[in-house]
Amino acid sequence: MSAIRLNSGRVFWGLVLIVVGGLFLLDSLDKVDAGRIIGDFWPVILILVGLWIFFSSGFRNILSAFILMALGAIFLLINLGVFQHDVWNYAWPLAIVFVGLWLVFRAGFLHPKGKFPEVKGDDLNAANVFSGMKRTITSQKFRGGKATAIFGGMEIDLTQAGLEGNQATVDLTAIFGGIELWVPKEWKVVVDAAPILGAVDDKHKSVPDAETKATLYVKGTAIFGGIDIKN
Repeated sequence: MSAIRLNSGRVFWGLVLIVVGGLFLLDSLDKVDAGRIIGDFWPVILILVGLWIFFSSGFRNILSAFILMALGAIFLLINLGVFQHDVWNYAWPLAIVFVGLWLVFRAGFLHPKGKFPEVKGDDLNAANVFSGMKRTITSQKFRGGKATAIFGGMEIDLTQAGLEGNQATVDLTAIFGGIELWVPKEWKVVVDAAPILGAVDDKHKSVPDAETKATLYVKGTAIFGGIDIKN
């Protein structure tokens, strides 16, 4: 799947370069005004990127794709004179509303039971705002929990922990902040990520499946922030 996404990304940006290069070539031949066309229609790139994210993610990063497409459409309409610049007085409050709606629907509907384990414990229950935090968990019967970092950073160390029943779920949310999750290499990590203009990066290097001792399920939401999983 990653190879398919990588190739689709190369094809996408390759086509963008072909179009841009073609415009400059036609401009050199005095056929078109490439500067004016690019100046007016560059927001189309945002719309295309949004569409690519929508389809390449398997319809999972819906809000990220929608925000990019909406921004592209607004910029395009402004450039074409359909909207005036005061449209932003309405656009940014709507963006906040859409993010809130997405969080509500994600919590209630986007994790069907049976497909991804729910959080069954509160051994991890941490939140910080405008600050930093480090939590080291050594319990050999860790059951999971939740952690939220807003305008701050958080480090969660599970390298000395064990999982009750050999599996647990953690729900991590980073909003304008970052979370680092450290796990043992003997654990298998399954990630269900939802970045919104942010990133959820699984850098965890695990052992072969035959040597796996436990499975940690990570629900990750990153809004203008980042979540890194390491060992």
